[in-house]
Amino acid sequence: QVQLVESGGGLVRPGGSLRLSCAASGSGWIFRINAMDWYRQAPGKERELVATITRGGTTDYAGSVKGRFTISRDNAKNTVYLQMNSLKPEDTAVYYCNANIYDIVSKRGYDAWGQGTQVTVSS
Repeated sequence: QVQLVESGGGLVRPGGSLRLSCAASGSGWIFRINAMDWYRQAPGKERELVATITRGGTTDYAGSVKGRFTISRDNAKNTVYLQMNSLKPEDTAVYYCNANIYDIVSKRGYDAWGQGTQVTVSS
């Protein structure tokens, strides 16, 4: 199956910025990626949807990040990005990417998840 590998997390001060990346790879698999999303999960809280982008580039955001975060993708590289600006302590969480995958050979669709990357916003 296709695997998602995230990068870009870390420690940043309030008001700072980070850019997360998530690349899909699947040697030997012929696939198409439909929607791609970023989720986050803070300690003691449920996982929540942060941002989503369709294959055509239509985006949507959680109200708490609208105007501060920007999701984008490069279909040629099978990669999704999350630019996070004006970060707040409440943005601290493990961030996960999710992709809706269509396997062209088996004609089967499924969701793939990344392993998660920690984002900590603290002074």
